[in-house]
Amino acid sequence: MIPRLKLVNVTKRYGSTVANDAISLEVMPGEILSVLGENGAGKSTLMKIIFGSVTPDEGEIYFDGRKVNISSPADARELGIAMVFQHFVLFETLTAKENILLGMPEGTDPKELEKEIIEKSRHYGIEVDPNAIVNDLSMGERQRVEILRALLTNPKLLILDEPTAPLSDTETEELFRVVRHLRKTENLAVIFITHRIHEVLQICDSYTVMRNGEIVDTT
Repeated sequence: MIPRLKLVNVTKRYGSTVANDAISLEVMPGEILSVLGENGAGKSTLMKIIFGSVTPDEGEIYFDGRKVNISSPADARELGIAMVFQHFVLFETLTAKENILLGMPEGTDPKELEKEIIEKSRHYGIEVDPNAIVNDLSMGERQRVEILRALLTNPKLLILDEPTAPLSDTETEELFRVVRHLRKTENLAVIFITHRIHEVLQICDSYTVMRNGEIVDTT
């Protein structure tokens, strides 16, 4: 089987600091891979490289077997890569629909988008009221908006950066249910970043440990 994502010797330097040092890893379709490491290990830089918001100094990136150049988040989305950031990127005074609309292609019809939000919410089992004001939503509800916004781009690879940090145990279980559903029904590849070892054991198929910008173990 061809890897959904393959990194070969990806390196990123900031002056004398090597944030990522010759990183090589693979994520298969339908696989949930956890990337673990302390703060400063290089996880965030690596995810930003995959999502196109940081350009590597060296190395190669392959997506579905084809060598690619991801120079922006728009490039990543076009390939089928979506990312849900640890800190929500939502405008609190806008509705869920208006926030999602901001990430859609120019010319998207708001009425058609509302229908799609409702349909996708039901399909994925993610309850999102398109007309709810974000400021009135709980942390779990806000994350549903973020996840649904990502899923509306029809991704092949979804990056979840510390997704359980603001969630209750019940909301975490709900998130895991959605992730398992996506893996099973859509063969979605997922990169899951967390500090919580019990979550790795609960949801992930494999894990990669980073330390000081390097991969020290994958199993």
